[in-house]
Amino acid sequence: MSLIRILIADDHPIVRSGISGLFADRAAFAVVGEAENGAQAVEMAATLQPDIILMDLRMPILSGLEAMRRILKQNPEACILVLTTYDSDQDILEAIKVGAKGYLLKDSSREEILQAVQAAALGRRVMGMTVSMRLLEQHSADKQTLTERDIAVLALAAQGSTNKAIGTALHISEATVKTHLKHIYLKLGVSDRAAAVALALERKIIRLS
Repeated sequence: MSLIRILIADDHPIVRSGISGLFADRAAFAVVGEAENGAQAVEMAATLQPDIILMDLRMPILSGLEAMRRILKQNPEACILVLTTYDSDQDILEAIKVGAKGYLLKDSSREEILQAVQAAALGRRVMGMTVSMRLLEQHSADKQTLTERDIAVLALAAQGSTNKAIGTALHISEATVKTHLKHIYLKLGVSDRAAAVALALERKIIRLS
């Protein structure tokens, strides 16, 4: 594997130094920049074009989530891993919806972080152990909340079917399809079809055949 160039975005100097130190004696990695706020992270991502961006969530000027949105708007291929102390379901799921390729906690071991960065550089999605358990628990809750009909509607929506086509396939009216979609949005905590499909695929509630 070629050299993996890393940008660290965190508002605490000691934390940035500690993260940078993880890669200091590893020839496969190079920390090419350190951003102290979200706005600086956006600027440095555009200038440096790093292979991996390690992004904290709580930062001044721009939050990590907003910085991710702007970076991915500029470069949809950017590979961003969240590295934070915040492990709430809302933080994890929002980061994934925005486009993070992985989510790690700062109490992860050195090896876990190094392996995650290597895996992300190869195009894999990576989650820390604690985060994976949270997602598994959330996935189980979703399975209990969404009805079989909800999941059928989502699966057809994921294939690009219109509301009318979904209704025809499931032998229900188009109005009923719209009602199911509204209920699905509420259950998943999203506001539109695209977000519902993305989240359902991410949590493996549905799969693309």
